[in-house]
Amino acid sequence: MMHIILQFAMDGRSIAADVPVAPRAWAGLVVVAAAAFVVSLDTMVLYVAFGDIRRDFPDVTAASLSWILSGYTIVIAAGMIGAGRWADRLGRRRIFLVGMALFTVASAICAAAPGVGLLVAGRVLQGVGAAALTPASLALILQAFPKSRVPQAIALWGAAGALAAALGPTIGGVFVEAWGWRSVFVVNVPIGIVTAILGPRLLDESCEAKGSRLPDLVGTAAVTIAVVLVALGIVQSDDWGWRDLRTVGALAGGLVLVGAFVARCATVPNPVLALELFSDRGFRWANLAQLLYGTGFTIMFFGNVQFLGDVWGYSPVRTGLAMAPGPLVVFLLAPRFGKLAGRIGHRAILIPGGLVYAAAAVMLLSRAGTAPDYLGVWLPAVLWSGVGVAMIVPLLTSAAVAGLPSDRFATGSAVNAALRNIGQTLGVSIFVAFVGGAARADLLAHHRLAWWLVAAAGLAVTATSWWLPSSAEWLERSRAAVPHPIAKLDYEGT
Repeated sequence: MMHIILQFAMDGRSIAADVPVAPRAWAGLVVVAAAAFVVSLDTMVLYVAFGDIRRDFPDVTAASLSWILSGYTIVIAAGMIGAGRWADRLGRRRIFLVGMALFTVASAICAAAPGVGLLVAGRVLQGVGAAALTPASLALILQAFPKSRVPQAIALWGAAGALAAALGPTIGGVFVEAWGWRSVFVVNVPIGIVTAILGPRLLDESCEAKGSRLPDLVGTAAVTIAVVLVALGIVQSDDWGWRDLRTVGALAGGLVLVGAFVARCATVPNPVLALELFSDRGFRWANLAQLLYGTGFTIMFFGNVQFLGDVWGYSPVRTGLAMAPGPLVVFLLAPRFGKLAGRIGHRAILIPGGLVYAAAAVMLLSRAGTAPDYLGVWLPAVLWSGVGVAMIVPLLTSAAVAGLPSDRFATGSAVNAALRNIGQTLGVSIFVAFVGGAARADLLAHHRLAWWLVAAAGLAVTATSWWLPSSAEWLERSRAAVPHPIAKLDYEGT
């Protein structure tokens, strides 16, 4: 994987010939891309392993088991914004390496967990590690590359996650069939060890120029509980009913805490979320699009894995192979779209990208039936979906942080990643609520409803992208940009 990513990186020619990139920056990109790979891989393999886990714990409901997925994404979403501030304050490389160590240890705990309780606890610890390393890894990229090369670098970073998505279902299927669901956690450990060894050698430390207070713990707790309550209300709605006081109370309580969180961020001197970041138009609209897209993408990916197994009767390995072409397309095309965005801006690619993605969902809901038809129905839709994802995923991240000052890179990228993970939490919750308790005879109708939601998410990306800076504005910014100081020093030192 590292060799492929490095080859893509070295093959890409500079958008601006007078803005060179130090070879050490490319090597560092390989390290942080490996971290993105293992974090994304862990999510993808669990989507395939979920059915095997359900069979191992037959007395536990699907709603309860969904916390194996949601507990991880909730902790990432809640902790990532604060982790970005810790990285800015204490050092991005330091926080990245600590997060990688936590993630690796937690993977070993999950592999050995005797019951659901410890498994969920291990997943929560994994989320802590992922929350720490993800914004720090993005900040390390943003500091090491000139601004005109940032879209390409982030696209390569995102391509590592796409490769994990491509390989994850297949790896998960093979491991589950051969050694059981516990083995999908073991595969994280050697990758984590290698990354921890190479990181100190290839990554440069950086932190904000002027020290500031660490993030507000009360605000962190408020947003964490808010996301938990909203997810709880959605997941349990099938058992409790949408009009039940427990469902209404959980959802209302979550929304009230979100409001309290925003109010606190506006008043305390060390807010978890710096609200002034939203004064940047690109940051504001790209993050809204990220939340909506993240919800739709998770409904699509997690839902499609369950569709292939529950409706078409595919084995875990066959499911993984059936899912692989779409993410592989993302891996191949995302760097190209990232490079193109450096020339023409994000908006010109994101607007049609949302439409392409929505069209793929419409293809499935209009053509997929109970009889398997991989070549005629599934493969065309998955490939088309891969093109849409390649046009969206890396560019939403890049568009969100492009207009921020360098000392807010980790914080800004953390907000973007946190919203993506909140979207994942909501996506799993919505899918479990709408499909998890459905009778076998009703599964197809429920999956079609899920695909409608995916199509709506694609259209939402197109709608919100209209408000991003135009191509002319982007080109003006790029011409005015200069290399980041660390990138310039690295190049001259080399």
